[in-house]
Amino acid sequence: MLAKGSEPWLFTATFITALFAVLSRAMNSSHLNHVAYIAMAMTFFMVLFFRDPERKVEVSDTYMISPADGTVIDIRGRKICIFMFLQNVHVNRAPISGKIREITYKKGGYLPAFCKDSERNERNEFIIHSKYGDVSVMQIAGTIARRIVSYSRVNDNIEQGQRIGMIRLGSRVDVTIPHDFEIIVRKGERVLAGKTIIATIKK
Repeated sequence: MLAKGSEPWLFTATFITALFAVLSRAMNSSHLNHVAYIAMAMTFFMVLFFRDPERKVEVSDTYMISPADGTVIDIRGRKICIFMFLQNVHVNRAPISGKIREITYKKGGYLPAFCKDSERNERNEFIIHSKYGDVSVMQIAGTIARRIVSYSRVNDNIEQGQRIGMIRLGSRVDVTIPHDFEIIVRKGERVLAGKTIIATIKK
């Protein structure tokens, strides 16, 4: 399955690949043939990047799940920071069920997403009102990723694991954990959106 909104990107990449392939044959040009192979590799990369595999999500109000694929690069108090590498799936999912109370988009710079100063970058914040209080999911753009996409809207009722948006070409997602939960992931741990449990309800 491919991510929502990927069609124009893939169509353009496929068209360019086909164009150079036809031209290289028509003109018998080795240079154009090389360009066609490069375009083909880029098309493959686009398919890899825009993939959006189906994942069976076990919905529960006793734990929170990761909103993004990637690696936990920092835990600051109640905030978990997840860095998404280029090879990761870039579709983001709801860590908890609730209602989207607010979505705030802010323009900004494009510093590396793992830097502390990246909080000045382009970003998009979802405030999900859950039975345990408000949960913030912050999408932060990086040096390559310059397009944050939101699938959900204010007042949408969302289920844990539901797709809420994506960030194109690698970046970071921060999620705040309510005080009713205990954080169980550690810095350096790899996580999967909709699958990895990052916090459990306190007993």
